[in-house]
Amino acid sequence: MASGRIVVYGGRGALGSACINHFKNANFWVANVDLNPNDKADVNITVPKDGSWLQQEEHVVNELGAALQGQKVNAVICVAGGWAGGNAAKDLSKQADLMWRQSVWSSTIAATLASKYLSPGGLLALTGAKAALEATPGMIGYGLAKAAVHQLTKSLGAKDSGLPENSLAVAILPITLDTEMNRKWMPKADFSTWTPLSFVAELFDKWLKGENRPESGSLVALVTKNNITEAVVQ
Repeated sequence: MASGRIVVYGGRGALGSACINHFKNANFWVANVDLNPNDKADVNITVPKDGSWLQQEEHVVNELGAALQGQKVNAVICVAGGWAGGNAAKDLSKQADLMWRQSVWSSTIAATLASKYLSPGGLLALTGAKAALEATPGMIGYGLAKAAVHQLTKSLGAKDSGLPENSLAVAILPITLDTEMNRKWMPKADFSTWTPLSFVAELFDKWLKGENRPESGSLVALVTKNNITEAVVQ
């Protein structure tokens, strides 16, 4: 008997894989929604890369509904996304379009999944960025998309948002996650200020169980100093 059921949107990336591993180890049934499958997941829903926003949503909603067969999930965790630099003079629309697809499309589709399949009192977690609370002149498209996720989270946490009763909508706002790719591209950085993926997965687990939950609609920064991470509500 599974401990519960969760959906990880972006479950093939570094953080998504860490979340799937964590919850599989805790005996959860896990669905992965991504461009590519994760062999640890119980169900893989492959997003049609060239589909429109609406086509992607319809596909994911229908595939998850078929997999659940009338059951509900305890959490929808969206950790899909990416990073791109660029300012107004360099590829602004190109980079903004890419960031919008990776962060905003995935987050809104995750919200739709939560409205249909999340249990009352369940968790919807999205991924913003602490940098996007301020100006991001060297990565305008990225900041634009993450700021939109912040706005989406606040709206989802408000009354009449369409989410199930007593559900928690929250966005994590990482600074830098400790991933293999980040270490590759920033080998001289201070890793003691990077947030471990295990901390994030464990935080989702706590919220899922109702422990130390912030108010719905909260933006929660992940601040790591000297290898110690705190979840700080903004």
